[in-house]
Amino acid sequence: MFKSFKTEIMPTPEQKEIILRTIGVCRFVYNLYVGVNMERLEQGKPFMSGMTFSVWLNNAYLPANPEKLWIKQVSSKAVKRAIMNAENAYRRFFKGLSGFPRFKKKGKSDPSMYFVRNGAKQPIVCERHRMKIPTLGWVRLKEYGYLPINGSIKSGTVSVRAGRFFVSVLAEVPETEKQTPETDGIGVDLGIQAFATVSDERVFENINKTDEVGRLQKRLRREQRKLSRKYGSFQERNLKGGATRQNIQKQRLTVQQIYYRLDCIRTDFINKAIAELVKTKPSYIALEDLNVRGMMKNRHLAKAVSEQKFSEFRRKLTLKCAELGIELRVVDRFYPSSKTCHCCGRVKCDLKLSERVYSCECGYTADRDYNAALNLRDTERYKLA
Repeated sequence: MFKSFKTEIMPTPEQKEIILRTIGVCRFVYNLYVGVNMERLEQGKPFMSGMTFSVWLNNAYLPANPEKLWIKQVSSKAVKRAIMNAENAYRRFFKGLSGFPRFKKKGKSDPSMYFVRNGAKQPIVCERHRMKIPTLGWVRLKEYGYLPINGSIKSGTVSVRAGRFFVSVLAEVPETEKQTPETDGIGVDLGIQAFATVSDERVFENINKTDEVGRLQKRLRREQRKLSRKYGSFQERNLKGGATRQNIQKQRLTVQQIYYRLDCIRTDFINKAIAELVKTKPSYIALEDLNVRGMMKNRHLAKAVSEQKFSEFRRKLTLKCAELGIELRVVDRFYPSSKTCHCCGRVKCDLKLSERVYSCECGYTADRDYNAALNLRDTERYKLA
């Protein structure tokens, strides 16, 4: 089976220059493809496919614009991948799966450089502490022994985030042995007060309420105010003491690094929570189908919901369950798990969000989230993920 791996790399200054130059060329070609097809659609001409555009770029555009020959100075595989991505964006728009393709802007898009092995006889070599990437050569890895070293890497992508460089590779690895269930199924209720409450009485607290995250968020507010002031000063740069563009870029990098640190804390918490859930080897895991997009429309809850990263938790849990052979049950979105009494089945329609303890007329009393987790575990209103 194929599996992806991502880790940080430590390229040399020369390699960083090649990476950034390739990313810039790919962004230019992507925007050129989007612009050409936009003009053709406005003029009523047929859509130009990626293959046709590649031929036009090499045989018509570059000869007519010799000052753009720097397009040929980077990896052709990366440029072709950028064209394929732009074509896929148009195809998705035509099928109604996404909006109209937009131009990529420097600093506001996810920069990446694609690479692939040059054939079966020229594999992408990876050792314990370094990796040989086409057009870059040997690049040191920050994490030793994480990437597969048996020559099974098919392709990869070099990306840049918060001034740091990462490599993501697709490799063919042996299939993981399916584990034998040793415990009964569990239900998991996701929330904001606590990130997850499990039917076996385990509770994963909200990581965003810790002191470390609080300090980072406080620092983030300060640094963002500094960045905002520098933008205002840049508008008046003709005055004495105006901020330069270089100072703005430094402050933007500082803000990006704080955002990256917060994202790493939350992602690490999600990974550890999933590991805790699957290590007991349950027969199944029941999870509620949350309407995250609808919850994000509530301006009072949008920030708290986005920080919990429910969608990423479900995506990673789905992949881990499929890898280990655990059945993942996605409960119906409209199933009243919090309002239903687990003891007698009575539905308490007037249950308020502020009521954290569920009390039923039958005498049953339990924590609201724990009661919901029990109902998710035992319900039959689900579909398999």
